[in-house]
Amino acid sequence: MFDTVLVANRGEIAVRVIRTLRQLGVRSVAVYSDADADALHVREADIAVRIGPPPAAESYLSVPALLDAARRTGAQAVHPGYGFLAENAGFARACAEAGLVFIGPSAEAIALMGDKIRAKETVKAAGVPVVPGAADPELAEAARELGAPVLLKPSAGGGGKGMRLVRDLSVLDEEIAAARREARASFGDDTLLVERWIDRPRHIEIQVLADTHGNVVHLGERECSLQRRHQKIIEEAPSVLLDAETRAAMGAAAVEAARSCGYVGAGTVEFIVPGGDPSAYCFMEMNTRLQVEHPVTELITGLDLVEWQLRVAAGEPLGFAQEDVRLDGWAVEARICAEDPARGFLPSGGTVLALSEPRGDGVRTDSGLVGGSEVSSLYDPMLSKVIVHAADRPAALRKLRAALGELVTLGVPTNAGFLRRLLAHPDVVSGELDTGLVERDADALVDATVPEEVYAAAALLRHFPRTAGSAAGWVDPFGSRDGWRLGGTPAWTPHHFRVPGHEPVRVGVRGTAASAELLRDGAPAVPGRLAERGGPGEIALDLGGVTHRFTVVPSPEGLWLGRDGDSWHVLDHDPVEAALSGARHGGADTLAAPMPGTVTVVKVSVGDEVEAGQSLLVVEAMKMEHVIAAPHAGTVTELDVTPGSTVAMDQILAVVKPRDEEDA
Repeated sequence: MFDTVLVANRGEIAVRVIRTLRQLGVRSVAVYSDADADALHVREADIAVRIGPPPAAESYLSVPALLDAARRTGAQAVHPGYGFLAENAGFARACAEAGLVFIGPSAEAIALMGDKIRAKETVKAAGVPVVPGAADPELAEAARELGAPVLLKPSAGGGGKGMRLVRDLSVLDEEIAAARREARASFGDDTLLVERWIDRPRHIEIQVLADTHGNVVHLGERECSLQRRHQKIIEEAPSVLLDAETRAAMGAAAVEAARSCGYVGAGTVEFIVPGGDPSAYCFMEMNTRLQVEHPVTELITGLDLVEWQLRVAAGEPLGFAQEDVRLDGWAVEARICAEDPARGFLPSGGTVLALSEPRGDGVRTDSGLVGGSEVSSLYDPMLSKVIVHAADRPAALRKLRAALGELVTLGVPTNAGFLRRLLAHPDVVSGELDTGLVERDADALVDATVPEEVYAAAALLRHFPRTAGSAAGWVDPFGSRDGWRLGGTPAWTPHHFRVPGHEPVRVGVRGTAASAELLRDGAPAVPGRLAERGGPGEIALDLGGVTHRFTVVPSPEGLWLGRDGDSWHVLDHDPVEAALSGARHGGADTLAAPMPGTVTVVKVSVGDEVEAGQSLLVVEAMKMEHVIAAPHAGTVTELDVTPGSTVAMDQILAVVKPRDEEDA
C-alpha cells in the first residue's frame, strides 16, 4: 500500500477519498485553488497545496501544477476522483511518466473508452449490443438520416454536460454549435457524436471492478433513470426492472466490455434499456472512473470502492470472485445541487449561513460543505449527496425523504425540497421510471408559491426583534410595536417583503409578541405568535392554531427560512426604492443576469436593431449555459458586459428600447 496519495480534486469527492485514506493509514494530500483555501477537503487532508487561481484551467485542470504538488509532498500515487482530469488519458500518462501511480485504468483504456466512437466499436466487436449512431465529421448528415429525435453527445466526456436532445431538426445546426461550446468548456474537446433517441428509456449501469491479475467482477446494477437535462439526480441499487437472469446477462456484458479494453480498477458500463423489454439493453458508454453514485453500490455490497481502487492500484488481487458478491437490501442516493427550482433550476450560489446534514442509522451524507462555505459559479453545482440503506425499496424511499427533510443549507438555494417531492411521485414509488419522467412532471414538483407561514414568520421576526427590551426587563412604551393608539383599535404596522422570483408582498402586524394578528392583502386577519424556540436558529410559529417549524438565519438583505429541505430568502422590500430603480433602469426594457456567472458570448453592440426573442448574450454558470434574449423588437441602448465578464444575480446586462410605442 502507498504511504502518500495526492487527491487531484475538490469538494465532496475529495473529502470522501481522504476519509478512506485515513482509515487505511495513508497520508493524504489535498490541492486547492484560491477560491477553496478554506474548503472542507483542505481541512480534512494531512497536507494541502495551493495550485493556482480559481479558474479550473489554471488549477484543477493544470497537469504541471498537480504533478509539482505531488513531487513536493512525496506522493506516490494520484487519485483523480471524478470530473476534472479523472478521464483524461494525457493526465494518466503524465502521472506514469512522472513515476506516479494513477489510481485508475491505463491511459490507453481511458483513451479508448473516453472516445465514445471507438468505445462502441470495441465493445460491439466483443459481442455487446450498442445504440445506433454516428460521429464527426458526418454528424449533421447522420442526424438527418437517423431522423428526429436524436441525441448529441460529447465524445470526450460524460455527466450530461454538452448533451442535447434534438426533436426538431430545423434547429440542428444551432444545437450542434451549443453542444460544441459546452463540450469544449467542460472537456477541452468539442468532438460530438449523435445517437438515435429511444423514447422513455431507462438508464441502468453496471459497476465493474478489475485487478492487474486478470480478475474482473461486476457488483450489480444501479438504476439512474431519474434525470434532469441528462444529469442524474436520484440513483438506486438494485433496479426494480431487472430480474436475476437479466442482471446476470447485463453483468456479463459489462465484464466483457471491461475486458475488451484491458480495464483495471473501478469502472462503470452504462446501458440504455427499453422499459418494456429489459432484455433489449444497449451499451451507451463506459465511465473509466469512480461514479458519483458509487455509494449505493457500497451500501448494498458492503465494499468500499475507494479502498479497492487503492488496493488494485497497489498491485493487490481482488479478494473475492463473482460468486462471492451479495446484494443486501436497497440503497438510494439524492444529489444536492446549488440550483433554484422555483427559478427554472438556474444555478445558485452564496454563503452557507446555516448547515445541518443528516446522518444516523442507515443514513450517510457525502459532503464538501462547512458552515461559511462560499458556493460560486466556478465549479460543478453538486454540493453533497444524501444516501440511505434499508431492507427494501419502500423503506429506503421513506428514509431518504425523511433525511432530505432534515437537511439545512440556508444561504444557498438547493434542490433538496424538489427531490423530496420527486421521491413521493406515484411513478417513482411504483418503480415505473424513465429518463424523461422528471422533465415531464418538473412543474408539478416545483413549489411555485411561497407559503403564507413563511411571510408570517418573517413579519413577526421583523416586528418583534428577539433583542427587544432591556436587561432589567423594562420596555420603553414609546418603543413598543403593538400598534397602540389613543382611543381606537391598534394600528397595523406594514412590513414589505420580496422572495426572488416572486412578487413583493405586504404583511401587516398588530398586537404583542404574545398575541399578535397578521393581515396580508386584505385577507381576514389571522392570529399568530412565535410559540416557542428550539435549538439555535430554530423557531416554531403558531399561525391560526397550526404550528410551523423553521430554521432561521439573518442575511444582510433579510432572512433565510428553511424547512423540509426547502428554503426561502425573504428580502426586505422598499416599494418606493423599487419603483425608482425600475424607472432608472427602464423596467421591462432591462435585461438582468438570471444567475451569478460569466458572460461567454455577446452577439450585439450598442445601437444594434434586434427582434423579439433574438439571442443577445450567453451567461454560463456551473458549466450550464443560459441564453439572454431580447424581450421585444427594438434598439440596444445599453450594454454593460463583454465576453469574460463576471456577473451577479440580477445585475443589469443590457437595455433594449422598444422599436415603437405599440411595442412598448
